[in-house]
Amino acid sequence: MKQRGRHRRRRRGQALRATLAGTALALTAAATLISTSQATGTNSPGALTPLRSGSVAQLRLHENLTSRESLDTLSGNMGGNVGVEGVLRDADHSMRATADCTADERAALPVEPTATRAYCWDDADARTSRWRPRSVTTSGDAEDSGAWGTRQVILAGWTHRDGRAAAPGRDEGLARIAFVDATDPDAPRYRWVLLVAPRAGGKDFTALRTGLDGMVWYRDKLIVTAEHGEGLLVFDLHRLLRADVDSGAVGRVGHGYSAAGYRYVLPAVGSYDLEGGPCARGRDRAVPCFGSLSLDRTTAPDSLVAAEAAGGRTERTRVWRYGFSTAAYRTGLLADAQGHVDAVEAYTTKGSGISGALSYRPEGARDARWYIARPSDGGDRHGSLWRQSVDGAEAATCTADQSHACWGLGTGSLSYGRRTGELWTLTDAAERRVLYAVPLSSVDGSLG
Repeated sequence: MKQRGRHRRRRRGQALRATLAGTALALTAAATLISTSQATGTNSPGALTPLRSGSVAQLRLHENLTSRESLDTLSGNMGGNVGVEGVLRDADHSMRATADCTADERAALPVEPTATRAYCWDDADARTSRWRPRSVTTSGDAEDSGAWGTRQVILAGWTHRDGRAAAPGRDEGLARIAFVDATDPDAPRYRWVLLVAPRAGGKDFTALRTGLDGMVWYRDKLIVTAEHGEGLLVFDLHRLLRADVDSGAVGRVGHGYSAAGYRYVLPAVGSYDLEGGPCARGRDRAVPCFGSLSLDRTTAPDSLVAAEAAGGRTERTRVWRYGFSTAAYRTGLLADAQGHVDAVEAYTTKGSGISGALSYRPEGARDARWYIARPSDGGDRHGSLWRQSVDGAEAATCTADQSHACWGLGTGSLSYGRRTGELWTLTDAAERRVLYAVPLSSVDGSLG
């Protein structure tokens, strides 16, 4: 029976790849792939403008690390660390292949370029309007090999938002991550993990309430955006823990630990605060709020790429990067000088409302290419994906309406895996939620 199941999954995968290949041919005939200089009504974000040194100083961070003693105390009290492998072995949700996605879900995929891998969440997670998926990172970010141990892994960050509630509920603002085991590309499975913060010297923990607009997995660390101007939060993927009490409470309960019904928690091990003070959106925003995050492995050292969460569609938006530390005892942490972390490159762009930003320098190229994902103004149409440099910007143009609305519908952050050449993102509208990948070469090819 097990052998027959493998054959069935393989046939499903072959059918899916054939379907996607056929769709690609159809869409190629349906799209005119021209640069922005050839199109009308471009709404182009224009060229990147280097940020002045005084403004770059507003991007400086201060590192704060939780004591190892507190982390060890919490791990010891909760029975020891289970790690990524332990969570994936206990995966209890199945993702649906494209053929099993609904018509609405498939409609959220990009028109150009075509997704070569696409998955939909289980029915309950696909339908809920209270949890919003916004960020993605993969084991392709974490390791040069593209794998974590023997597994191909995708992490997707979701935040609880209940805008229709008269008053914030117990779960409002909670942050959770789907740990997706994609080792078998025809049958991915996932498990939810709740983000928490240690307290009382590691004897207890509390829930973290933060938006997850950006997320990067690098080496053994996971860096995510922190809400309300705090900057960034840091987690250690070796320190995943299992709760032993199943209740709605979060933290210590009697002689055990509960995590609002979740079996696993990931405690923060540190943070990076903006030294200029709490961030601001809108006109008075000398200190920017963090939006999306991504990883660039083509810089020396590897770097964390950030985009500003701007307040309005007419404002210029900042994009910048920090270098990662090369010290063996600081794996996955940013390069610091006596507790300070400075941006090593920064620009502004007219691409306001950015939902994802990525930087990549092809081999032999002098400068990096920046890719900027932007949703539509009302969020009810497909977004656009622009490639920018200091010389200008370009994007694919759809034949049907001569617009650049060819990217996914309501997409989040971007993640690029060099080993596979895939660019990953996800869509966030209820009942239109898809996790998908396109070859970065196809993105560049669509620009002529």
